[in-house]
Amino acid sequence: MTRARDIAYLLVTNTHGIIDNAKITLDAAEVPNLAASKITSGTFADARIASSNVSQHATSFDDNKIVNDISTLAIRQASNENKGAYNTNSMYVDVFQDDTGIASHTQSTRNASEYVSTVSSSSSDSSIDIDTVSEFNNYFTMNDTAWVNTNTNSGSANRTFAKTSNYTGTDTNLERHFSDAVIWNNTSTNANNWVIGFDFGENRKISPTKIDFTHRVGYGSLLNPGGIKVWGSNDLSTITDFGSGTYNQANPTSSVGNTSISTSDFFRYVGFSYQYIGSTNYPQTNDGEIVGTLRTTTVSAQATGNFISNVITAPSSTSKMGAIITYQDNAGTNTLNTDIVLQLSADNGSNFTTATMTALPDFATGIKMAKVNDLSVTAGTQLKYKISFANQASGSKEARIRGVSLQY
Repeated sequence: MTRARDIAYLLVTNTHGIIDNAKITLDAAEVPNLAASKITSGTFADARIASSNVSQHATSFDDNKIVNDISTLAIRQASNENKGAYNTNSMYVDVFQDDTGIASHTQSTRNASEYVSTVSSSSSDSSIDIDTVSEFNNYFTMNDTAWVNTNTNSGSANRTFAKTSNYTGTDTNLERHFSDAVIWNNTSTNANNWVIGFDFGENRKISPTKIDFTHRVGYGSLLNPGGIKVWGSNDLSTITDFGSGTYNQANPTSSVGNTSISTSDFFRYVGFSYQYIGSTNYPQTNDGEIVGTLRTTTVSAQATGNFISNVITAPSSTSKMGAIITYQDNAGTNTLNTDIVLQLSADNGSNFTTATMTALPDFATGIKMAKVNDLSVTAGTQLKYKISFANQASGSKEARIRGVSLQY
């Protein structure tokens, strides 16, 4: 029978005059092609339309950029306010203001300057009295050079540091071992300005109680008693004046300096700034003495190390985590995922997943930043991060972790 006879047959044999829908079979060609305009009202049952039929037309949304920006702002705010470690419902932030956010260190340490690295330092104090060349050479590491200046008065009362000339002779007097020099300008006429400075080095500083020297004038030159300063500095920019203290002009020799300095501060650089009037030939400093407390800092670096955060409790189970870290190449260049490795865990550290971090624009001058988003981890609510160091060496490769913002 044709389909038409089938339908006629059903109409005749169906005593109720109603055709059962289940008895009507349509192939694809017989399904009406309805225009969209024909569907003007009503809704479809959820089960009638597959989710894939809808999602294929939806534009996906990636919130990672927003999350990363919020994490970056959180690190900046915590840094600006010197905040301790804290967390919200979806983020944890630590800028190492203290140790409260760190559960353990392995060959790493948090520095008081608010970073974590494998480089550590310790300091010890000792009394010193330097008054001979041999003693001087025990404390100073520079070559036998004297940097002095005979710059004529410029009319300025400012003091600026500058290297001027190096002594290359064979004189073994103490002044021939002086290091950095400062030019002290003043307003007196017919005046030459000299500076003699000592550099104790990067890891040594002195808290002086006495700095003086014996000065022998040349060719009738005289010291200007008002043009003498004894000073200390840590950056050759900011200067602490100790005052001239004692001064004894007794031509042809003069004792100049301060034999009763009172300070509790420590300085890398100490020295004299003084003026002499008269001859264009400079006077010579024959002897000197520095007395005080020397603070020596010993620096050591471990090639490898790590630190692990405290447990951060998430409000619900999570199987994906992310993080922003800020770090500094204090020496050399550290490679992400090799020299600095980040691992994340959501099950209290039972399983750590290693992240592949990618670089972001610098957080600040000299402070770099990196991120990882949506890292799959073993699900749980007890979150931790672990940061490991490799290939570290003092002075050649030193990584400093400055901040962490954990995302969950």
